[in-house]
Amino acid sequence: MRVGIVGCGLIGNKRAAALGEDVLVAVCDRDPARAHSLAAMHPDAAVVTVDELIARAEAVIVATTNDQLAPVARRAVEAGRHVLVEKPAARSFAELEPLAHLAGKRGVTVRVGYNHRFHPAARKAREILDTGACGPLMFVRARYGHGGRKGYDREWRADAALAGGGELIDQGVHLIDLSRWYLGEEFTDVRGRVVTAYWDMKVDDNAFLTLTTSGGRIAHLHASSTEWKNLFSFEIYARDAKLHLEGLGGSYGIERLSHYRMRPEMGPPDTTIYEYPFADASWAAEWQDFREAASGMPGAGATLQDALAALGVVGEVYQRCR
Repeated sequence: MRVGIVGCGLIGNKRAAALGEDVLVAVCDRDPARAHSLAAMHPDAAVVTVDELIARAEAVIVATTNDQLAPVARRAVEAGRHVLVEKPAARSFAELEPLAHLAGKRGVTVRVGYNHRFHPAARKAREILDTGACGPLMFVRARYGHGGRKGYDREWRADAALAGGGELIDQGVHLIDLSRWYLGEEFTDVRGRVVTAYWDMKVDDNAFLTLTTSGGRIAHLHASSTEWKNLFSFEIYARDAKLHLEGLGGSYGIERLSHYRMRPEMGPPDTTIYEYPFADASWAAEWQDFREAASGMPGAGATLQDALAALGVVGEVYQRCR
């Protein structure tokens, strides 16, 4: 496919590197230097306006600040292009909902960049759960956090007008999406608290959530930008087993999945540990899934309905904490 990327920062560069045999034909960024830098690594890519990019591309990747995700995606959908828009896809449920209606009318594929679904440990956990060997699911418990950096509270993620919120809408939505994906039910009871404990900013740096599904399954989640040692830990508890995902590679540590199987006599479980000590391939796996979805095949990627569900939780928590 001919691909255009709007937003040439860190994520835009990751997306470009994951295209495989597809061709990056156009890039666009508010900062011309960033656009030219990315284009220089792809001989077929031209630095153009958003409208020119949409005209040249068959598929559009939107990797902008949160305030521009839905507006740019809408322009691409209106032109009949397939779209991969980064999470959270918008600043709010209300901002995203019209795009979902439009995509349905235009008959194009729109997926949301929840790449954590495509980490090998996450996919292995999904595979194990789908066998039914773990028994009925009971609850999940997850933590995800980083320690920020100097000046973090002056970056765009600390500006509610650009980001739509703080840590909850940044890393917290990954935990919400994974919880819903594994538990397989909608959250009907949302309890939570967001606080600004450390950073000098008007958005949250910590979010604490307890979400309950229609079937009584619980997700207990904590997202933080005061996690001084970067951390990803996602535990899935079932009647007969526990799955523990941890690490994302790099500063988050080696990615692994621990599978603890209850014995008939209980006591110490039978344990299998899967380790994935190689480079992050989630971006390439997600792109392949997107390509298949665009050709009409089912996939595991997050849809606009998945993104709306996550933003619904985010909005309810923020509303309660005002």
